[in-house]
Amino acid sequence: MFHMGWFVGQGFSANGWTDFWAGNRVNTWMKPDLYMDLGRAMERSGFDYMMLEDASLIPDTFNGSMETYLKYGMSAPKNDPVTLVPLVGHVTSRLGIIATITTSFYHPFMAARLMSSLDHITDGRVGANLVTAHSPRGAQNYGRPALAEHDTRYRMAREWVQVADQLWNSWEDGAVLGDLETPRLVDHTKVHTIDFEGEFFSSRGPLNTIPSPQRRPVICQAGGSPAGREFAAEVADTIIAGGKSVEAMKSYRDDITERMLRFGRNPTDCKVLMTANPVLGETNEEAREKKRRQQAENDDKLDYFLAALSYTTAIDMGKFDLDAPLPDGLTTDGAQSILTDIQRIANGRTLREIAIGPKDADSALFVGTPDAVASMMGDIIDESGADGFLLGNPIDRRSVSEITDGLMPALQRRGLVRDHYEHALFRDNLLAF
Repeated sequence: MFHMGWFVGQGFSANGWTDFWAGNRVNTWMKPDLYMDLGRAMERSGFDYMMLEDASLIPDTFNGSMETYLKYGMSAPKNDPVTLVPLVGHVTSRLGIIATITTSFYHPFMAARLMSSLDHITDGRVGANLVTAHSPRGAQNYGRPALAEHDTRYRMAREWVQVADQLWNSWEDGAVLGDLETPRLVDHTKVHTIDFEGEFFSSRGPLNTIPSPQRRPVICQAGGSPAGREFAAEVADTIIAGGKSVEAMKSYRDDITERMLRFGRNPTDCKVLMTANPVLGETNEEAREKKRRQQAENDDKLDYFLAALSYTTAIDMGKFDLDAPLPDGLTTDGAQSILTDIQRIANGRTLREIAIGPKDADSALFVGTPDAVASMMGDIIDESGADGFLLGNPIDRRSVSEITDGLMPALQRRGLVRDHYEHALFRDNLLAF
C-alpha cells in the first residue's frame, strides 16, 4: 500500500476563483467551508493528510510589479492557513492536517507553542511544513532588508528544529499530576528550561503548555536542492518531491534513503510523496480531451506562467526574450531546485515553450479513467520505490468528488491505499505501512 496527500496550492486564498466549477468563490474564498468539505471527503476516502501552502507577501518579481499576481489572484489575497487547522480538525477525526511554517520568520518558541496547541485541539493530528522562504519581499515584511543566503537558511532551519525539539521535550513524562487532593497540577521538578544559545536563535524555555498527543508534530519538508535534501533527510517525517520521470523519482528516493542512513535514521520512518495532478474522465478519451482543453486554456495565460516561474525562481522572466532560450548560467538564491528543473528540461526550448509546456514532462500527471490512473499509480510506486503521491488538483467540489469518489475507491479496490485508519495519531498512521 502507499500513502496519499493533497496539496492545497496557494493555501487559504482565492486561487481558482475563475474556474468553471468554482461556484461563488470570488466572494467566499475567505470562508472555511470549502476546506472543511475537502477534509471530510479526504477522510472518508482514506487520505493521510491535507497540506496547506502559505507565503506572507504579495510578489512583484515579474516585471517588477504586483500587477500580474493580483490580476490572477496568485499568492494574494491570502489568509493565514493555520486558522483552518482547528476547523478542519473539528469535522474530521483521523486526517492529518499540515500547515506551512517558515523557519526564517517564525521564532521557534512561537511555532513550538502554536503547533503543540493545535496538536491538542486536533487530538494529535497536526503537522508543520517547514519552509525557509525564497523571496526578499517576505523578509522585508518582517523588517529585514533581505533573506539570508540559500544554504545559510537551511543551517538556520536545522538550528530552528533543534530549539523546537528541546522545547517540545522541556516537560518530562509524568509532569502533569492533576492531583485534586493536594492540590497539585504540575510537578515543577519535571519541567525544565532549555537555555539554548545558538548561532541564529536563543530561547530560555520551557514551553508553557503541556506535551501534546504527538509531543512533536509531524514534520513535512520539500527539500529539492542538496541543502534541502540534507535537511529533509535529517528531520522530516514526510517529504514532498516532484520527480519528472520514474527514474528521477527512484533516484530521489534512493538519495533520501542514503542520507537518512547517514543520520542514523530508518529510511522507512520518512514517507516520500511524489507530486501528481491526475486528469480523470469516464473514458480515457474523455480524460485526454479534458487535458487538451486545459492545455489550450494555459496557452492563453502566458503571463500567468511567467509570473509563477519568476516568483519561484526569484528571477524576473519578463526581462528575457520570449522566443529565445533562457540565458546560460542563471543562478538564484530562491528555489534552486525549480531553476535546476527548468534548465534541465529547457533543451533549446524558448522561454515561451518552457512557460506553457510541455506539460507532459511531468510523469506524475496521470490522464485516464479512475481505474486506468489507479493502475498507473500502482505501477509507478512499484518501479520508483516512492511512498505515495501528493495530489495538486484544483480545490473545487467537482474535482474533490472525482478524486475522493472516483480515484480513491479504484485504488482501494486494488488494495493500494487504506480503506480505514488503524490509529488515532497522524504520525502513527504515516508509519502504519
